[in-house]
Amino acid sequence: MDNVLLLDMSGEKMYIAHLISMLCYILACNGSLSDGTVNTKNHEYCVIGAGPAGLQMGYFLERASRDYVIYEKGSSAGTFYKKYPIHRKLISINKRFTGKTNKEFNLRHDWNSLISDDESLKFTKYSKEFFPDADVLVKYLNDFATKLKLNVQYNTAVGGIKKISNGTLFHMSDQLSNQYSCKYLIIATGISKPNIPKFEGSELVQGYEDLSLDLDEYEGQSVLILGRGNSAFEVAQHIMPSTNVIHMLARSRVKLAWATHYVGDLRAVNNGLLDTYQLKSLDGIFEGDVEDLPVRRSDLDGRLYIDQPGDADIIPGGKNLEDLDNDATREGYDRIIRCLGFNFDDSIFHPNFTISRAGKGRRKKYPKISHFYGSTDYPNLYFAGTNTHSLDLRKSAGAFIHGYRYTARTLHRILEWVNHGIKWPHVHFTNLQDLTPHIIKRMSEGSDIYQMFGVLCDVVLYNKNKTEATYLEAFPCSLAPKIKTTSGHEADHAFMMIALEYGKNFSGPGKDPFNEERVTSIPSEAHRSNFLHPILYHYDRRITIADQVTRPKKWILPVPDRIHHVLEDFTTKFDGHETHILGVRRFIEMNTGQDLRFFFAEQCFMLALTTTSLPLGCRPQAKQPSSQLVATNPSLRAHLDKMPPHFLPFRVFPSDG
Repeated sequence: MDNVLLLDMSGEKMYIAHLISMLCYILACNGSLSDGTVNTKNHEYCVIGAGPAGLQMGYFLERASRDYVIYEKGSSAGTFYKKYPIHRKLISINKRFTGKTNKEFNLRHDWNSLISDDESLKFTKYSKEFFPDADVLVKYLNDFATKLKLNVQYNTAVGGIKKISNGTLFHMSDQLSNQYSCKYLIIATGISKPNIPKFEGSELVQGYEDLSLDLDEYEGQSVLILGRGNSAFEVAQHIMPSTNVIHMLARSRVKLAWATHYVGDLRAVNNGLLDTYQLKSLDGIFEGDVEDLPVRRSDLDGRLYIDQPGDADIIPGGKNLEDLDNDATREGYDRIIRCLGFNFDDSIFHPNFTISRAGKGRRKKYPKISHFYGSTDYPNLYFAGTNTHSLDLRKSAGAFIHGYRYTARTLHRILEWVNHGIKWPHVHFTNLQDLTPHIIKRMSEGSDIYQMFGVLCDVVLYNKNKTEATYLEAFPCSLAPKIKTTSGHEADHAFMMIALEYGKNFSGPGKDPFNEERVTSIPSEAHRSNFLHPILYHYDRRITIADQVTRPKKWILPVPDRIHHVLEDFTTKFDGHETHILGVRRFIEMNTGQDLRFFFAEQCFMLALTTTSLPLGCRPQAKQPSSQLVATNPSLRAHLDKMPPHFLPFRVFPSDG
């Protein structure tokens, strides 16, 4: 405010004007007070990144009415997908029709939608393409953030993340020196930093992230692609119509998704180069370590050649070519393209704030985390989305939207119990006859245990006498020894874990998933099932961390006291009465000592005359429904409360009831 004007004001007006002036000064200084004190914006939860994982976390935090904010460096949500994949075609399936109206079953086959209670926010309504354009995903993510009114702060590139206040708060600042702090920090930035190894001549190699899409630039060229993932084959598929030859070099052999059942391996939509290689159309694939194959540009023809140090030609594996003249790379290349994937970008952290990596090899690209999705370096630091894929690398879908939408929800449920005392959502069965139908429904419809197979399990917790059961859905299989501390539910007695798994000796590179004996159709041979099928693990006692650590190789859980395989079904509907349901019911009966059959009145009358103990199916039931659903979602609770009592097969209780 102009000081000349202040001179003409009365004392009271001058005081008010002075306060206004000070306020303007504070705002102009981006939160810094005149005495140098920093005005820091504080939240309970800070989520870094407004990509799919960050928005999914934001949805759960918003629904739980938590104090949170999502910081996004871009001007809108989904910044990564504005550029990647560079050819704009997603490889995530957009299956719009399944022949079913069951929403949970349909979500099994919808690989792009995030979880929400807004039916308009289904990705299948945004595109008719089976493999949609990435721009559609960007629009979807921004609609998701806007329609659900998520608290996203855009154009905020946070950095310098560190701990302050005796290690109880995280502190960070943005590009304008605005200061922020939070108690719980969730990193949802994805694996977004291009992997650029340094080797002799690496500056001569083009990166995937900077590649031109103009096919005229590749006209009549010979191209070498470093890498053998979907991005490498995506590039090959795009430039194939224009090139002389395409050679592809990588350390490991090609892994086909249909053989490994891992969605991150080579997908059929991108594998055209395999045809031209095997059908002898000049293109080729060979193995070698990139860092052992230095690149040089010839002064004679300007082409790029792969050389040993000292300009001695080599073949993959490092052998000298002095006595060999059939090296596939001997004619050189017009360009070499690097498609070696991405790494976790830890540049947002303070230099003294060290984030350990998950291991060597492929795991090195991920931060090291516990099975609680928390950092092993700092308390209250968590990760969501692709950042957590080290826990299910090459096992399940945790690096993709259709997988990490569920692991994000899992993290939220853990935080709700640990930080706020909200128990894991559950159904309580006071009549075990209700248990079998619920299990069959989950095995045939559940999308979480279906997409995160072998990672998320359903849990059945029996009471001491095995007459009642508490059912938890989509609980981390690896946390079976920590059920009580993770979910808030008592787990001191017998329990059962239910998982979907492939056959343990079925999947893998080099194995034929189409062999004549790939299918098992006899219920008594269900343990030989190769395709995705349910497995029920029963334990008579609590298991320990030692049990989990020493479990057999390829097992997701310790060896149970009893195990039951449900026969495979390639439609993944496990509802055949003789084939599926009968075996599950008898398995539960064997483990609980309860007769869970249903009887007609005449049968119960005869049993009453001939036995001293009636089975559950003949005992008088309480007037109230036999089972209870705990509804943690207030909107769901309100919806259920409005429904007629006879419409619900269970009573609805608040989550703390």
